[in-house]
Amino acid sequence: MRWKIAQWFEIRWWQRYLSGRDKEEYLTWKRNYWRAFLVRLDLHPQPGTTILDAGCGPAGIFSVLSECKLWAVDPLIESYEAKLPHFSKQDYPHVHFEENTVEQIDKKDAFDAVFCLNVINHVKDIDAAYDALVKSLKSGGILVLSIDSHNTGFFRWLFRRVPLDILHPYQYSLEEYEAALKSRGVNIDRVAHLKSGTLFEYYAIVGTKI
Repeated sequence: MRWKIAQWFEIRWWQRYLSGRDKEEYLTWKRNYWRAFLVRLDLHPQPGTTILDAGCGPAGIFSVLSECKLWAVDPLIESYEAKLPHFSKQDYPHVHFEENTVEQIDKKDAFDAVFCLNVINHVKDIDAAYDALVKSLKSGGILVLSIDSHNTGFFRWLFRRVPLDILHPYQYSLEEYEAALKSRGVNIDRVAHLKSGTLFEYYAIVGTKI
């Protein structure tokens, strides 16, 4: 039930966030953001690379990887298209879109790289989501996970017990995210600190499936 409520709030958050924003200006800003993100992590997907953008949102990293073979999955794809003028599947003919949860991605050894960006703590079943992401990667494939990590143990404890952060059903530390990947056969290559906040630090984890 909490996840369903979070999804209801998620689409409304997007509607408020994008209200009054020019489509082209927003998408140009977002594409520049993703290009800088890839440079920051020293990631350079080559043409023809098979890539999954898991929990892609209406302007995910799929928007700057037009020469790759792209699969973009999100449980709100149809809602984005119906309610957000900033997103249309027709704008991305190179992308295969699927409305689905991360947990229900049913691909085995299919992708050279999997991006799950600011998504993993939004999911309904985080263990099933981790399993699906790692299963979908080829051996030697790259997993890129970006996450909000609590600054203090107290607020992590509090948010786990009281749903003050309705959009994020799960509240973990950076070390807990890393441990979840390691336990599933992902070697942590590097961790980048992307941004600081009052309650959270924003990190990107890059790992390789063993």
